[in-house]
Amino acid sequence: MTDLLQQLIAIPSYSREEGAAADFLQAWLAAHGLKPQRSGNNLWCMKGSGPAVLADAHIDTVRPTEGWTRDPFKAHMEDGRIYGLGANDDGGSLVALIHFFMQARPRKHTLVLSLSAEEEVSGHGGLERALPLIEADAGPLCCGIIAEPTCMQAAVSEKGLLVLDCESKGVAGHAARADGVNAIFEALPDMAWFRQQGMQVTQIEAGTQHNVIPDRCRFVVDVRTAGDNAETLARIRQAVKCQVSPRSTRLNGSSLAPSHPLMQAAQQTGIPTFHSPTLSNQALCRFPTVKMGPGDSSRSHSANEFIFIREVEEAVSVYLKFWQAYENLG
Repeated sequence: MTDLLQQLIAIPSYSREEGAAADFLQAWLAAHGLKPQRSGNNLWCMKGSGPAVLADAHIDTVRPTEGWTRDPFKAHMEDGRIYGLGANDDGGSLVALIHFFMQARPRKHTLVLSLSAEEEVSGHGGLERALPLIEADAGPLCCGIIAEPTCMQAAVSEKGLLVLDCESKGVAGHAARADGVNAIFEALPDMAWFRQQGMQVTQIEAGTQHNVIPDRCRFVVDVRTAGDNAETLARIRQAVKCQVSPRSTRLNGSSLAPSHPLMQAAQQTGIPTFHSPTLSNQALCRFPTVKMGPGDSSRSHSANEFIFIREVEEAVSVYLKFWQAYENLG
C-alpha cells in the first residue's frame, strides 16, 4: 500500500496535468486484474450488480507552496509518516479507496471506483466529465463516498461556492477639487454588507493615479453557500448596489438526510459526523454523498505535506465496515 503512495508522489499531477499519473494508475489497475475505463484523465472500475454507488478520490494536486524543505516529488518515510506533495490530499485517500475497492465484495450494489482529475480547480474535465459516462456504464448513481482527508470522520454536509466579480461605478474627477463620484466610496457599503453576511472580499482593484477620483471599483467576493447558489445570488443582488457577476453557480452545497442509509451506516459503525466548510467533488454530485477519508485537511496544500501510514492502513478497514453496514441497510 505504501509503495503505491510513494510511486504516486513521484509523478507530478497538477490539476489539468494529470496525464502521467492517470497513465500509471491505469496500468497499475490493469496489472492487478481490474478493467479500468478512461475519459481524459479520469479512470473508473466497477464490480457487483444493482443500484450504483460511487467511491471517488482525486488524482490531481496543487503546486508546491513556498517553504518546502524536502523534495515534494520524493516520498520520504519518517516517524510513521510519508512526506510528499499530495500525500495527504489526496494520495492517502486514493490509495485507501483503491484497496477498499479491491477487497470489497458487493452483494446488492454496483460499486464504482472513480479516480478523477481537476478536483483542485473544480474543472469541467474532472468528475463532471466522467459522471455521465460512469452512469452510462453502471446505471444511475444512487449515492456516493467522496474520499478526502477528514480524519475518517463523515462529512454529511458541505458548503458550496460562489465566486463573485463585483463592480461599483462612479464618475471620474480631479481629486483636489473633489469633483466626480468616488467608486471606492460607492463600493464600501456593499463591502460592509458582504462582511456582515460572513462573505469574504478577497481582491480589490480601483484607480489609475493618485489625483484622479476612480470611476470603477472592482472587487472579488468568496461566498460559501449552504443551499442553492441561484437563490443565494438572487438574494445578494437584491441587497447590494454594485453589479454582481458570478463566475459559476454550479458548485452548490450539499447535505445528507438523517434517514439516509449513508448516515445510518456511519452511526452504526461509530463514525463521527460533521459539517464541512471546504469544497470537494461533493459539489458536482446530484445524488446523496458522504465525504470521508484518511489524513487531516489542515495538512493539505501545506509545505512538507504528510500523512501517517497507519491512517491509510486503518482507513481501508473502516471503509469496509462502513460498506458492509450500508449494504445491510440497503
